[in-house]
Amino acid sequence: MPRIRLTLAYDGTGFRGWQLQPRDRTVQGELEAAVSRIVTAPVRVHGSGRTDSGVHALGQVCHFDVPDSRATVPWRRALNSLLPEDISVLSCEIVDSQFHSRYSAVSKTYAYTLWHTRDFIHPQRRNFVWQCGPVDVDAMELAAAELLGEHDFSAFQNVGTPVKSTVRTLAQLKRFPGVGEYETVWRFTANGFLKQMVRNIMGCLVEAGRGKVSSETIRSILDEADRTAAPGTAPAQGLCLEHVRYPAMAEERCVERPEDHSDFGGDG
Repeated sequence: MPRIRLTLAYDGTGFRGWQLQPRDRTVQGELEAAVSRIVTAPVRVHGSGRTDSGVHALGQVCHFDVPDSRATVPWRRALNSLLPEDISVLSCEIVDSQFHSRYSAVSKTYAYTLWHTRDFIHPQRRNFVWQCGPVDVDAMELAAAELLGEHDFSAFQNVGTPVKSTVRTLAQLKRFPGVGEYETVWRFTANGFLKQMVRNIMGCLVEAGRGKVSSETIRSILDEADRTAAPGTAPAQGLCLEHVRYPAMAEERCVERPEDHSDFGGDG
């Protein structure tokens, strides 16, 4: 059966996350309903990862298998005509059957956006930022440097998803300008992330920016490998899955792809 790979963007505000829920609205649920309607049979859609309730995506990747008779469907146009307005299919490829959206991934890039004044917030930005108020971004960068590289990130993992290892390699944790003068964007790239790891790290960095966590504290938190030793979790709405990177696939061929991806965010 042909395997279809999609790249998606969605506004996570109205979803109970990615993963299928029996009574709640989810991204996977909406997507499976649309794909199954086109195929006229139930279809399971596999995502690169499970974004939580309220978390957004500019580059979520998923795949599903279809009968040969549906391989030539113009999937991007067909799905976008059926999906709700808070989900869009950006691109669509036929890929080798060995491709898996989760297990084939080499790295992921998440972005977390902060809003640095408590005086006001633009209504258009309130579902996409954490209004954390003024912070010392230089102190945050010093703390962030302690987290780069390979570490046991147990202290930054929330319970709920068992994993074989809590060791991950954080290749990038860097500050970028946001939209306007009140925002900063922090991008995280790693070979994998634990449950709510980015939000937990972001909560810790904001505490560093408030003068409550030092670089030495960060090292101690990593060494203790105890979630209770680290600060609280940052809110979901500031987080966005920007990009999932894969090895080059020789068998991949484009079905429908926008000519320019720049409108949908960078590649981290």
